[in-house]
Amino acid sequence: MSTYLSPILLGIVFGFVLVKGGLTKYGNIVGVFRFTNLTVIKFMMTALVVSMIGLYTLQTSGSIQFPNIPGTYILGNLFGGLIFGVGMALAGYCPGTVVAGAGEGKLDYLLSGLGGLLTGALLFGFTYKSVFPPIAKVANLGNVTLPTLLGVHPLLVVALFVVLTLLLFYFLENGGKRKDKLSE
Repeated sequence: MSTYLSPILLGIVFGFVLVKGGLTKYGNIVGVFRFTNLTVIKFMMTALVVSMIGLYTLQTSGSIQFPNIPGTYILGNLFGGLIFGVGMALAGYCPGTVVAGAGEGKLDYLLSGLGGLLTGALLFGFTYKSVFPPIAKVANLGNVTLPTLLGVHPLLVVALFVVLTLLLFYFLENGGKRKDKLSE
């Protein structure tokens, strides 16, 4: 039961924090793509840092074991990221904020989320057999993680990610971003 309950509870808490942080507001999502409001980037980078530190700590203590790592297909990841980013920019929502906004009872979030989910599932289903094999042949790194690819200890990757995130935060605060009324 805890196999299902823990992720559900963590998702509810994460959604609550998204809503309270104002990250389900359309202007905040669009502000990322216009470089006028970088709150979402700061929030997500913080979530990644906390997750990396937490998962690394749990793994090294023996509390958890990571499952098998799926294959890494660089070209597929680039195409998928491009499609994902275009969809997110067009809709003005990301998957996490869609679920949180739908949980708030916002119909536009629910419709965008269902539309994106169905469109993505249909495109994937209809194109997988013809598109995936050629993409999988280009830059297929196999089942690797960043530490194994670089030949370094995982703690070094975590520490480097934390430092780079802190530098990003410094740049975002002091880099002189544009302001507009949509992101307020």
